Amino acid sequence: QVQLVESGGGLVQAGGSLRLSCAASGRTFSRRSMGWFRQAPGKEREFVAAISRAGSITYYADSVKGRFTISRDNAKNTAYLQMDSLKPEDTAVYYCAVRTGAASQQQTDYNYWGQGTQVTVSS
Repeated sequence: QVQLVESGGGLVQAGGSLRLSCAASGRTFSRRSMGWFRQAPGKEREFVAAISRAGSITYYADSVKGRFTISRDNAKNTAYLQMDSLKPEDTAVYYCAVRTGAASQQQTDYNYWGQGTQVTVSS
């Protein structure tokens, strides 16, 4: 079992920045790839970014490419999502998730999910 806890969400003005963290329990974090997803009000959850087990491969949704950066620190069992140049349309609950296979953009590939953290971007 893996437990994930997101933190770092909040209210920010458009153009601002936030850094989300995803802390994982257990000793298997380094053997799992992880992803960030988000769900805006009235919309389906969507892919944001993913990172491989060693952190050498990353994927981004087109909507966040160039603005968001995913990273991880396996020694701390923690992954991060640095969000810059935030826009009102980035407002959503952000979730982290992990899987034992390669990094993926598909939600159904992920086995464990956090509870989510709210990000609100005001215009």
